[in-house]
Amino acid sequence: MSDPEPSRRREAAEALLAWYRPLRRRYPWRGTRDPYAVWVSEVMLQQTQAARVVAPFEAFIARFPDVAALAASRRSDVVRAWGRLGYPRRAVSLHRAARVVVDEHGGRMPRDVATLRTLPGVGPYTANAIAAIAYGRAVPSLETNVRRITARTSFAAEPDEVSVAELATAAQAWIPARRVAAWTQALMDLGRDVCRPLRPACDVCPLASACAFREAGRVGRRSSRPPPRFEGSVRQARGRILAEAREARSVPVDDLAARIGVPPARADEALAGLARDGLVVVARGRVRLA
Repeated sequence: MSDPEPSRRREAAEALLAWYRPLRRRYPWRGTRDPYAVWVSEVMLQQTQAARVVAPFEAFIARFPDVAALAASRRSDVVRAWGRLGYPRRAVSLHRAARVVVDEHGGRMPRDVATLRTLPGVGPYTANAIAAIAYGRAVPSLETNVRRITARTSFAAEPDEVSVAELATAAQAWIPARRVAAWTQALMDLGRDVCRPLRPACDVCPLASACAFREAGRVGRRSSRPPPRFEGSVRQARGRILAEAREARSVPVDDLAARIGVPPARADEALAGLARDGLVVVARGRVRLA
């Protein structure tokens, strides 16, 4: 590990926050500290490009403006509102968690990380992001971009070369206590736009003066884990089934494979998974949204 000394780290942190300042209104979720809106945005942003989230986020918040409205809705309405954003289990988890917030927390989002993590679908990253952005808690939000930046600046390494515990400790040391929300979101932007996986733009990076990765002369590389194949996958079949169910009141199970263009065994596997995840109901030979 070659973590920069505190003085260099402070100077680099100020440079990052200055770089981020004109970008802070880039996305609609940036203009709020409402923990509900922060939560919805963070769930939508999981494994989804930020630009794709803008329109669905605005429509979702307009439809379900607070946690009480989301909890009072039908699951099928939530899944329809999720649209084609992908990974629709996130919508089911949001709906379940909203009901927990209303039933067990008086309709108020928890403030502490441990309680946030008890909500359905809220893992370590999402809990920390809500606590940091909405409540200003100085906790590291280790999503993909932040892990990469932390590994490079503090360890001259890629994230798959450093343990999660070491990354969390190093990321914690960088957080400016009084500007947690801006810092958290600035890192996400930096990872998307500058500290990219394959071709990091080190010459324009505000953290360059304190980056061990750059000092070591390293360059980006692809992840050692191959991306999952989408074409012909169960995930693709799941998406097609949901699209059919959103458009029609119900769909005959016997027609499903032909309608979505996959082998019957793949359609059966996808349908079983959707039912298990609470996204659809199969009854009397027909499938509909749950």
